[in-house]
Amino acid sequence: MISLKQFKYFIEIVEAGSYSRAAEKLYIAQSALSRQIKELEDELQTPLLMRDARQFELTPAGQLFFERGKRILEDIDDTLVQARHVGQGSQGVIRLQHSSSVILTPRISNALAQTLDAHPGVTLEVSMLPSENQTLEIEEGRADIGLLRLPTLRRHPHIQVREIGSERLMVAVAQHAPLAALDNVELAALSDEAFISIPHKDRGGLSYLVANLCLEQGFFPKPARALSRKSSQLNLIEAGLGIAIVPECMRLTAPAGVRFVTLSQGRLLTSVGLATRREADPLVTAFADALTARLALPVARTVMRGVLSPAS
Repeated sequence: MISLKQFKYFIEIVEAGSYSRAAEKLYIAQSALSRQIKELEDELQTPLLMRDARQFELTPAGQLFFERGKRILEDIDDTLVQARHVGQGSQGVIRLQHSSSVILTPRISNALAQTLDAHPGVTLEVSMLPSENQTLEIEEGRADIGLLRLPTLRRHPHIQVREIGSERLMVAVAQHAPLAALDNVELAALSDEAFISIPHKDRGGLSYLVANLCLEQGFFPKPARALSRKSSQLNLIEAGLGIAIVPECMRLTAPAGVRFVTLSQGRLLTSVGLATRREADPLVTAFADALTARLALPVARTVMRGVLSPAS
């Protein structure tokens, strides 16, 4: 029977270019190495190396055995690593959800990619769901990690939410609307505008935050004739059906016919949270902790600051 040791010895000889260098690297006697290769050739019933006193050449069979044998050893190494990951609970599928207002900006996407690189046994299954629904999905075991807009109204005993960043709020308007010509606007000046998104009585998230900010200015958002809490609201705004107060990151996915106006009422911010079970699977906990740490790293300010600044 051919042994893995013989595979390794043969490949080491070819890569080293000589029996003597391979023997030194393998810490075995050159005679023992030669004997192993002779036994390998006897088992295969064909020569793999044509050798003389100083050098050797690969036979056609030896070239084939070297190329495929090397792949076999690499596959074995990968299998050992994966088996170790499974045994240690470091391999599996993590189900990640994000709300339509928490778009996967370059900052979030890069953090996810770097965290995946650090966890080679993990595969992400990404889907979109409203912020308030994510906590229930995680509570009932249908999701593992949620990226959501704060605040969330429903409280679940096994769910923890960590703030991972914030960004400023802006007014999204149609490019031909009078508001589009302004450099900034007071929140109170929007009391007569029709809002594409208004809060649901049982949901938190962005629309709930915006409604409360408006109430502080003495009015409740007037609903537009077409309403949406999803990313499609930008298309409704482009069509001139209303306005919305949205995170600055929405500029990254906005249609050409939508303009964003700065709110001059102080520095109005919206926060993003990362939700998991308090006693999640160790793999989920490790991945969520690493992702949170990456998103908390300081970043250089750019023109578009709203790509999710770290939580302070």
